[in-house]
Amino acid sequence: QCTIPVFELLLPSEWNKPLLDLLFELAMWQGFAKLRMHMDTTLGFLDTSTTHLGRFLRHFVKETKKEFETRDLPSEEAARGHQKAQQAEKQGPSRPAVLTLRRGTDGPKIQHFNFQTYKLHTLGDYVEAIRQFGTTDNFTTQLVRSKSMSIIFCH
Repeated sequence: QCTIPVFELLLPSEWNKPLLDLLFELAMWQGFAKLRMHMDTTLGFLDTSTTHLGRFLRHFVKETKKEFETRDLPSEEAARGHQKAQQAEKQGPSRPAVLTLRRGTDGPKIQHFNFQTYKLHTLGDYVEAIRQFGTTDNFTTQLVRSKSMSIIFCH
């Protein structure tokens, strides 16, 4: 909700509007998703917002990938180096660590936005999940556990 003023004018002017549009749609989606009570109309708005959000994300990623090169943070690069060193240790003295480092793997790795995540994949299922199970603030395993335990003890 409060991120839009922080990101305003962060990117060059040609990217400022698409970024603010994306942040606005994210805020709209979150606002609808976090409602504690839904009606058919609010679920329709959430469904429409999910569709818009997907379009904004795909467009923003496609366009910014051409213009901006994002790389690993120094901490991510250090973690990758540490992992390579551990793998070299496991391989033992028969294969020196120098040979395991390939040309072009040093330095920060170029990263792209990953759409293949579970969280993004399930956004389209929110509306149906709310229809079936209720709002997301109602999800708990205690009810199921206590009812199943009472059934066990009654029989």
